Amino acid sequence: MTRYARSEREALTDLMSTLGPDAPTLNEGWTTRDLAAHLVVRERRPDAAAGILIGPLHDYAERVRREVAALDWAELLAQVRRPPVWSPVSNPLTDELANTMEFFIHHEDVRRARPEWRPRELPAGLEQALWRRASTLARMALRRFPAQVSVRAPGHGEVTAGRGGEALRLIGAPGELVLFLSGRQQATQVQVEGGSESTERLRSANLGF
Repeated sequence: MTRYARSEREALTDLMSTLGPDAPTLNEGWTTRDLAAHLVVRERRPDAAAGILIGPLHDYAERVRREVAALDWAELLAQVRRPPVWSPVSNPLTDELANTMEFFIHHEDVRRARPEWRPRELPAGLEQALWRRASTLARMALRRFPAQVSVRAPGHGEVTAGRGGEALRLIGAPGELVLFLSGRQQATQVQVEGGSESTERLRSANLGF
């Protein structure tokens, strides 16, 4: 049963509707219009969606995203709010797995681009879902990082990632860890412990995908 993917989608769409198409996001160079177009391409344009992750296809994906971004703002938001049932990432069988973290992250991309942002108090079930994703994300995002990084969410669990070497500790709530590990380190409330040079390197590392 889908719950958190849908609620994060609706909250993000409502926020973008309130702020308008030109509001900033944490995604460098992207406004809310750009972010909405990215989400539409991901769900509705499988011919271009692969370019989000695959380098050689990136230029084509960007060209399609710019075309989608030119849509009327209300229509663009309507497409974000109501994904097609045939979408490989948003159909009833895949929505919760594929979109809970995606829409949580992008909801925070818009929230935290505003100077008055504060962390939200998340439902326990969403915290648990984000921790499951954070533990997997840690192994992916830190696989090349030159340290042994202990990633811990108090009350949820702990995983170790990295290439080994100096021991570092990354401590925070599941949602904060998800954002940190997806490359948004500077907009999170996460405790990083270890040698000062290595912790600074981790805070500025390119951890995104």
